[in-house]
Amino acid sequence: MADLKYYDVILKPVITEKSMAAMGEKKYTFLVHTDATRSQVKEAVEKMFAGTKVKSVNTMNLDGKKKRRGMVVGKTAKTKKAIVQLTAESADIEIFEGL
Repeated sequence: MADLKYYDVILKPVITEKSMAAMGEKKYTFLVHTDATRSQVKEAVEKMFAGTKVKSVNTMNLDGKKKRRGMVVGKTAKTKKAIVQLTAESADIEIFEGL
């Protein structure tokens, strides 16, 4: 397990139609470090975004896609995605406001 600080865990938010629809239920989707655990993701969200309280974290490992360039076949990098459910009394995450 890697020694990750909370600011290294969350890489970027995922902005898709499905993730935007889930925001009504206070579910936010992030790309996270591949070695991050659920408890590290929970700690990172609560420290990075003031006033948030995490109820649950669901994570999923995504394999890289096959890509071709002529006859050469390669793969893109593996990623990890986390869906964070906030409690009802928790504050919303500001980076998603106005989208």
